[in-house]
Amino acid sequence: MARYRDALCRLCRRESEKLFLKGDRCFTDKCGVERRKYSPGQHGQRRKKLSDYALQLREKQKTKEAYGVLEKQFRKYYHMADKKQGVTGSNLLQLLERRLDNIVYRLGLAANRRQARQIVLHGHVTVNSKRVNIPSCLIRVGDEIGLKESSKKLVVIEENVAKIEHRGLPSWVEMDTGSLKGKVTHYPSRDEIDLPVQEQLIVELYSK
Repeated sequence: MARYRDALCRLCRRESEKLFLKGDRCFTDKCGVERRKYSPGQHGQRRKKLSDYALQLREKQKTKEAYGVLEKQFRKYYHMADKKQGVTGSNLLQLLERRLDNIVYRLGLAANRRQARQIVLHGHVTVNSKRVNIPSCLIRVGDEIGLKESSKKLVVIEENVAKIEHRGLPSWVEMDTGSLKGKVTHYPSRDEIDLPVQEQLIVELYSK
């Protein structure tokens, strides 16, 4: 599978917004966006006006980068969202939020989505007491997400759990820090998704 191996801060700088790809570092003065507020590359400091197509493309790229999804899978999510009742853009973000790796991140068991993906792939996560190692697995309301007993003692898990109270949790998930089990109480509305993206531009791009 293709993987992005370059510096993650370059992605945030290219979008001129924090995508919180590096966890706690994004909240410090070491954040790439804070230190260099211009796009990466030789011509990063040049100002140029983007066309309508370029704006739509950037919103799509921003969303893909935030959730760590490649084009083929992202397009699949768009078609799923388009078939559902409601606003296509909001449906798209809701589907992305329901990914298992994103839920693990939202519950505070991982510092960022990339780390959450690795935790899932290594078989540390359970859904309704069954081990699941597929990051793209879509979680439903009421599903219980937990960790294997042996995985609860991992240093990285203990460090992340200790920071849950400081980071806070979204309103649509619940977490029991004692048993390290969480669940989705309801699907998030657009107001409950804190991603700085104009999803309508993505819909316009795919509707051409």
